[in-house]
Amino acid sequence: MSQEQIGDDLNGWHRAAFEDIESRLTDPGFPCVFSRNAFRKKLVKFVFVDGSRKESIRHLGAGLRAYVELSRDWDGALDTAYPLVVVFSAEAVTADSVEQYHAFGWWVLQELHAIDPTPWPEGVDKDPQSEAWSMCFHGMPLFINMSSPAHQVRRSRNLGRHFALVINPRERFDVFAGDTPSGRKVRSNIRGRIARYDGTPHAQQLGSYGTGALEWMQYGLVEENRERADTCPFTFRGA
Repeated sequence: MSQEQIGDDLNGWHRAAFEDIESRLTDPGFPCVFSRNAFRKKLVKFVFVDGSRKESIRHLGAGLRAYVELSRDWDGALDTAYPLVVVFSAEAVTADSVEQYHAFGWWVLQELHAIDPTPWPEGVDKDPQSEAWSMCFHGMPLFINMSSPAHQVRRSRNLGRHFALVINPRERFDVFAGDTPSGRKVRSNIRGRIARYDGTPHAQQLGSYGTGALEWMQYGLVEENRERADTCPFTFRGA
């Protein structure tokens, strides 16, 4: 569903979730200027997931495939950089901690991988412990932000009362915030905004693709400012 299609007919938990997200992304202090710009221009795409059964995963998979197809011929302009927000109902996920929400998020990504028949793209590592790994679906590398109501410290990863995945094609981060002078300036600005919004320094795991940081650790951020020694729960099928 496109943001521009959302009207008064949106109701129930879908409406509540949308209004929560709207309150975050219209806050001038929200750190991600790209998300705020996209929401202001009604560029955001939404998928609402009512449950966690196979049919719900298939529904999400269909929505994500459509989003990837939409994103394939991107013209490089900021105003056509549509983000996808996947929001889950309270019935879909039962969790009361950041770690439990993240575990659910990785379960969802593993289930999506299981129903994805498209080969992994060339040049993207299949091992999450590699700096060249990125989650892929329908042949496209993606960056995924896990946001949950359990985040009390990292408020920038809390979009309201529902667990959400914020999804963008990997290449857009490389274009706007990659390892270039302008990209480093953009990242520095956003991370400074994160520190002010959250009231704590940004997570140590935040980095830039291909420069030593592990992507999977950036998908779901821990509350504490500490190093991590855990391993990614995602497993490449057949590995």
